[in-house]
Amino acid sequence: MTGMAVSDDYRDFVLEQLAPLGHVTSRRMFGGVGVYANGLFFALIDDDVLYLKGDETLKPEFEAAGSHAFAPFGDDKPMAYWTAPAEALDDQEVLLEWSRKSLEVAARKSARKKR
Repeated sequence: MTGMAVSDDYRDFVLEQLAPLGHVTSRRMFGGVGVYANGLFFALIDDDVLYLKGDETLKPEFEAAGSHAFAPFGDDKPMAYWTAPAEALDDQEVLLEWSRKSLEVAARKSARKKR
């Protein structure tokens, strides 16, 4: 994976925007940064691009918003993370709305694992 470094400025900006979600933290991983809210992994940053967790339910919404899938291993192997819609990066409320949807996906996945 050719992950470029994530700049501290971008990471700090994203964490600041997401702060209303609760306890928001980040952890460096695979050359990128994983983003957690209240212990749930729901977003990642790679090359100073924010990706939000999605699933089959959210996929059409992300596609309609012009987002594209995170595919570090080639376009034929996309991961379940989508670029945050452009408008979300200019509007904190929109970003929080998308982030809450991603957190719901993360919570469902986490609940399934625990069963």
